Amino acid sequence: MNSVPYVGRFAPSPTGPLHVGSLVAAVASFLDARAAGGRWLVRMEDLDRPRCEPGAADTILRQLETYGLHWDGTVLYQSQRDDAYAAALDALKARGAVYPCACTRSQLAQAPRNDEGEILYPGTCRNGLPPGAIARAWRVRVPDVSTRFHDRIHGDLEQNLAHDVGDFIVKRADGPFAYQLAVVVDDAFQTITHVVRGADLLWNTPRQIHLQTLLGLPTPVYAHVPLVTNAAGQKLSKQTLAPTLPESGRGAVLAQALVVLGHPPPPELNDAAPAELLAWAGAHWRIENVPLRPAIANAAP
Repeated sequence: MNSVPYVGRFAPSPTGPLHVGSLVAAVASFLDARAAGGRWLVRMEDLDRPRCEPGAADTILRQLETYGLHWDGTVLYQSQRDDAYAAALDALKARGAVYPCACTRSQLAQAPRNDEGEILYPGTCRNGLPPGAIARAWRVRVPDVSTRFHDRIHGDLEQNLAHDVGDFIVKRADGPFAYQLAVVVDDAFQTITHVVRGADLLWNTPRQIHLQTLLGLPTPVYAHVPLVTNAAGQKLSKQTLAPTLPESGRGAVLAQALVVLGHPPPPELNDAAPAELLAWAGAHWRIENVPLRPAIANAAP
């Protein structure tokens, strides 16, 4: 990929404003792109319409701008891309890579779970729907082989999708296309070469590589940065009541994000504005300096 111009992206879900944890992911992807002389795109992952908060997308864009994170090109909205996802699903159907599934949540409640707490699909509908059952979702068949990939922070990793995930959903029972399919289609559409995102998405990577292979799409280079947690060890999110990014003291908040990413600014930048901090960080960015371990919000890392 070294001969291909760098294109990175930040892809938040507009379920609420950005918080410190999402800022860390945004800063990492922004700096990695700028340090490589590449483009940095923004994509709104608003597939799940009911979960999206009205006005949140506009709030996120304003937050990025006030923190000095200026993107290239136009913002892509997944809610406007159903035709592209439908075409990808049709391609998977044409090669027999997916099948309809009638299973309900209650039917899968007793299924085993993987280390991430996700249901390990037992293959109930893999060889055809049970008599009288009605298709609700579409699942992709996964092979009983290990998918290997290199993460620029975590190193060489592998996962056997059949053992650790099972056949996963690409179109949900309630209608929307699944995140795994949409992100693969959109990364290819936007010619993304490098994905820098939070470590909570690390084990989505083998599923996405499998779909990329099935659809004949390129696989980006991946890096997964440490999460920011609360004192209880929970990832900062809307569900854990993470506070929104403050309007004042943005330089100090950005400096803390850089500390989490293993790039503490020098003392002379203690009172610097976001633009100055980002200029320094872009000149000194080294992905190998990013730590593996999560950081606790509002605490020294």
